[in-house]
Amino acid sequence: MTRAARPVGPLLLGVRHHGPGSARAVRAALEATRPQAVLIEGPPEGDALLPLAADERMRPPVALLAHAVDDPGQAAFWPLAAFSPEWVAIRWALAHDVPVRFIDLPAANSLAMTQAAEREPGRDGGGEADGTGGTDGGVAGEPAPGCSPGHAPIDPIGVLAGTAGYDDPERWWEDVVEHRTQGGEAVDPRAPFAALAEAMTALRDVYGDGGHPRDAVREAYMRIQLRKAVKEFGDDIAVVCGAWHVPALGTRTTLAADRALLKGLPKLKAELTWVPWSHRRLARHSGYGAGIDSPGWYGHLFGAADRPIERWMTKVAGLLRDEDRFVSSAHVIEAVRLAETLAALRGRPLAGLSETIDAIRAVMCEGSDVPLALVRDRLIVGETLGEVPDTAPAVPLQRDLTRQQRTLRLKPEALERELELDLRKDTDAARSRLLHRLRILAVGWGEPATGRGSTGTFRESWRLRWEPELYVQVAEAGTWGTTVLSAATAKAGAQAVSATALAEVTALAERCLLAELPEALPVVMRALADRAALDVDVGHLADALPALARTLRYGDVRSTDTAALGEVAAGLAERICVGLPPACTGLDADGAAELRRKVDGVHTAIGLLAGTVPAGGLRERWAAVLHKLAARDTVAGVIRGRSTRLLLDDGRLEEDDAARLMGLALSPGTPPADAAAWIEGFVGGADGGGMLLVHDERLLGLVDAWLAGVPADTFTDVLPLLRRTFSAYEAGVRRTLGELVRRGPAAGAPAATVAGTAAPGFGPGLDEARADAVVPVLRLLLGLDAEGAEGAENAMEPLGATG
Repeated sequence: MTRAARPVGPLLLGVRHHGPGSARAVRAALEATRPQAVLIEGPPEGDALLPLAADERMRPPVALLAHAVDDPGQAAFWPLAAFSPEWVAIRWALAHDVPVRFIDLPAANSLAMTQAAEREPGRDGGGEADGTGGTDGGVAGEPAPGCSPGHAPIDPIGVLAGTAGYDDPERWWEDVVEHRTQGGEAVDPRAPFAALAEAMTALRDVYGDGGHPRDAVREAYMRIQLRKAVKEFGDDIAVVCGAWHVPALGTRTTLAADRALLKGLPKLKAELTWVPWSHRRLARHSGYGAGIDSPGWYGHLFGAADRPIERWMTKVAGLLRDEDRFVSSAHVIEAVRLAETLAALRGRPLAGLSETIDAIRAVMCEGSDVPLALVRDRLIVGETLGEVPDTAPAVPLQRDLTRQQRTLRLKPEALERELELDLRKDTDAARSRLLHRLRILAVGWGEPATGRGSTGTFRESWRLRWEPELYVQVAEAGTWGTTVLSAATAKAGAQAVSATALAEVTALAERCLLAELPEALPVVMRALADRAALDVDVGHLADALPALARTLRYGDVRSTDTAALGEVAAGLAERICVGLPPACTGLDADGAAELRRKVDGVHTAIGLLAGTVPAGGLRERWAAVLHKLAARDTVAGVIRGRSTRLLLDDGRLEEDDAARLMGLALSPGTPPADAAAWIEGFVGGADGGGMLLVHDERLLGLVDAWLAGVPADTFTDVLPLLRRTFSAYEAGVRRTLGELVRRGPAAGAPAATVAGTAAPGFGPGLDEARADAVVPVLRLLLGLDAEGAEGAENAMEPLGATG
């Protein structure tokens, strides 16, 4: 290609960040002008990382990550996708051996300015910086750190598009700029940028700084870097920056004036590297996102060689077919026609995203937004996760984590997935240790989940999802050590020493055992023993015991010595048995509800501890405590009811005794609120209390008789308690209880007694005629004889009538 003549002075290519139209326009302009150097908006500390962009293993979307050395949590990202104009310019320069540099404000300054803004009274700093510049032409959303309060940033190209009646700024760019021709011939590749610079100048006259006062500082620095490049390469330079900055970069200012704007800027030591990014993160408008709604669509537009609408509809059809929806080639053809027709009716040269969405909804989704939501999630946004070569700089902890991820075949993925582990297998056990260690380090890659299969100690279920900001969390965790094991050990030890509550230390001991941190466990155990000896609050002891009990279960699975934990657990259990009965008296409603939950936790814990702790007979001592709680009138009703239920479930209380206790609790002399609290403790929650009433007609009769006798003036007081109790049951259980009460007492059902008054039970009864109607149908289904066919037809009617 012959080099096009160009005007004197640097070529300013104003772009919309992450725009495929801008990316194509930049590539065309660079091919036409062949500049001697390319300058790009971005942190200059990243210049040393630019050669990695030519590595075949570098696959966008990626991002430059900058973080403060002394405070890794202070970080910023500069995300780049395959369709980002900056990425296209970098790849073009590297491919043509043209010098390429970043010229924006250094990350050392921008991070320090963000830190200073966050420390200002009454300011929150606006969140994390994403490095995209806010008003640079395509990043809408929250103000960037350091912006003046009350000034919302604008998307200048979005303003121009909205003025022209467009809902998609990128579609406006393509329709108005890229698709323009003169006499059938394409316009000069530089002409769109000249027209856009004129429009940006007019916008800046109206909007001033556009809600970003920091831009004046950034632009002063960019002008200084531009002067340096002109001295080195001459005017034959191309500058790729946000369109918003073009008027400022073209303004003639003095070097002294620009340096004055930069004087006194805060600065800190920063490190930069490349990290993988994701399309889902590009679609977020705040935090680390880039604020584009359809990165998957943009990527398709940029990558499609021809017929983009036809290729897009084919992708959609393939996705819907994979989800077992009937979509034929005829649907694809009709969807393309409809999208093109809509574009013509709306005065657009080509169909855009809004036209394709409308066509897909009408033709492939039959007017439903449900399958369309899948198209939005999987294609319009997409789950693409970039890749970065191993040669990219990284903190030592990140390198160790990457090595373990490869060894254990745990590839980071943007799409959330379930992971089932069998801890009897070496690989799965190692995966479990890694995930638990990362949780201690606050690296939230995996979260424990409820498994679909066995829930025993040999099974674990995890929900994994790799988000780009995890690289910042890894950098923060790197202050504890250079490997995952050493960092988790150091942090666990520090947490044990600084913990103030006994429950915190017991929970930490559980996490250390799960993560297999043998060097941290002695430190945690010393802290645990010290806190347990000094803590006299029964509530604190009750909070601490369940975690210890769970921890003791893992000894056999993970081959860990838990003898020391067993001794501490036995001591805690003994102290709880002694101190719990006095603690359950004189409580208000909230205190009683909280202590009831602690009783549940201790009961479960003692069931796990029985037979594993040094002291024997623990179950018997706990059962004696529950008997005391169930029989004492001074104990809160919800705790008495719960103690009765726990004894009944464990077979340590006969049903007759349980009915007697219920009868006493529901006697006319008991205040209705106390009686309702007893019922809540006995049958409350989702642990089978409803089924107990369904199958024990005597207990249901007692509850029904008490409820029918509650005076009208106090009924509204107990109703919220009863509603809370029964609303926790499954819908089927509530429906069955309602049917039993509606049907009334069954003939011949045993009677229960409430304060000497007979209360009929609610036995299921037997409808013999209805049962006989089922027999012919069953004989027909089982093929026992042909006579069932005649009776089955008649039997179906009563069955259908009764449901």
